[in-house]
Amino acid sequence: MTPAEQARAGLTALAALATRVGEEHAETIAAIADAYVAALRDGGTLFFAGNGGSAADAQHLATEYVVRYQSNRPALRAVALTTDSSLLTACANDMGFDEVFARQVEALARPGDVLSLHSTSGESPNVIRAAQSAKARGVTVVTFLGKSGGHLKDLADVVLIVPSDDTARIQEIHLAIEHVICELVEAQLRV
Repeated sequence: MTPAEQARAGLTALAALATRVGEEHAETIAAIADAYVAALRDGGTLFFAGNGGSAADAQHLATEYVVRYQSNRPALRAVALTTDSSLLTACANDMGFDEVFARQVEALARPGDVLSLHSTSGESPNVIRAAQSAKARGVTVVTFLGKSGGHLKDLADVVLIVPSDDTARIQEIHLAIEHVICELVEAQLRV
């Protein structure tokens, strides 16, 4: 297969996966947007977390809400739990890496907020602990998962599992879905 054929095949497979997710999960995507809107309308905060590429997505997404996505509008309350290097390293050193997100949820989240967790496996101990901490505080837990959904799927209020075992494709679809959700949220909050 030539590089051009490889590129075409890769993008065609990604488009097919996106189409499948759109067909199978449109209601779930709308439900997530509704949860975000409800939290934001009531003065709540959206919290985002994940590891690796999903950590980068958490930062990206929080920025879309605080700064803007497609329209100029008032800032919306959103925080990436992946960005404070002093907090992350202190917590990892003193309490263990499994607690880096849960500790922030304990300190910052309150009932009516939403914790959005991205994990391709659903098995990372730190996102599982974050979900447990959120549930204990009356915080809505939304998960973007892949593969089988792992243990994390059982801890969430709203679950979206991308039907793939390919980590890169799962992350790409997660980000695309979150962008669609940003668009839905901005449309619903438009005055």
